[in-house]
Amino acid sequence: MSQGIDLQRSFVELLTQFGVPAGVAKAMWLPLPMTLILIAATVSIFVTVWLERKISAAAQQRIGPEFAGPLGTLQAAADGIKLLFKEDIVPAKADTILFTLGPALVVIPVFLSYLIVPFGQNMVITDIGVGIFLWIALSSITPIGLLMSGYSSNNKYSLLGGLRAAAQSISYEIPLALAVLAIVLMSNSLSTIDIVEQQSGYGILGWNVWRQPVGFLIFWIAALAECERLPFDLPEAEEELVAGYQTEYTGMKFGLFYVGSYVNLVLSALIFSVLYLGGWESPVSVGLLSSLFGVSETTPWLQVITAAIGIVMTVVKAYLLVFLAVLLRWTVPRVRIDQLLDLGWKFLLPVALVNLLLTAALKITFPVAFGG
Repeated sequence: MSQGIDLQRSFVELLTQFGVPAGVAKAMWLPLPMTLILIAATVSIFVTVWLERKISAAAQQRIGPEFAGPLGTLQAAADGIKLLFKEDIVPAKADTILFTLGPALVVIPVFLSYLIVPFGQNMVITDIGVGIFLWIALSSITPIGLLMSGYSSNNKYSLLGGLRAAAQSISYEIPLALAVLAIVLMSNSLSTIDIVEQQSGYGILGWNVWRQPVGFLIFWIAALAECERLPFDLPEAEEELVAGYQTEYTGMKFGLFYVGSYVNLVLSALIFSVLYLGGWESPVSVGLLSSLFGVSETTPWLQVITAAIGIVMTVVKAYLLVFLAVLLRWTVPRVRIDQLLDLGWKFLLPVALVNLLLTAALKITFPVAFGG
């Protein structure tokens, strides 16, 4: 079934109808994906920050923001403006270049990862065929920025926070990659589009969460650790390290760390929904319903409705996971650094390896169910 809209093709065809040469129309398309990413990520920051404040207030029997805009929805914008006008202070004897580059290295890879997130069959900025590999590669850059920020701050607490971030990321990056590799093995592809299509056709029964229950848990735990969410916020544990690698940062440089954290949380939830929850697929297959009612799959109005449902389903699944992550933050105590490393190296890594080998065996034994 050809679902959704091909954004690039539709844009080029629209401009060529107005007499614009095809080459010029394609050139005009190039900056649009990044603009769309920036808009989507910015909106996701405001929504997630507001959700976090409201959910945390409810969990602790407090009110939360309610004066800036309706129900406090503009509080995140007010905080952003406040950070924008705060003085940018660089500590004495700090490495100015590394100190400035650190926050940028944390944020830019996360924004670039949005390129491979599909909101429908043809509603993805770019399907490069190795999307999952690109996401893992880009996520490996973030700890370098955190370590760079801690090292360049000329502060021992910041340095410890940066070292913790690097250790934590390495400990959880490998189990996460092994869990993703099991999905790739079943899908025979590194493309996020192909991974969602492999789960389509049977509604909720076709989602990978049923075939990869262990990988599903490993991925979620590792993703929380990668996002430094409680109970894994060791790099910035305020009781021990003041604020870790970001202790010496002020103004928008400080704000960039929080932007990166929230954007990364939404990105992880989106990738999770693509890998395990069918991506844009609804619990009841639209293709199955259309065949039951005798409506052609190529009907234009059906394709528009299918594309709209796909976007809604992707966003709903992602924010359901964001809600779960926020709820965990305010209900689960923080682990110690030795417990965190033990969980990563002594439990998640061997379990992820066994899960991968078991998936390979099941793929050979039951090729119909496991993508043989």
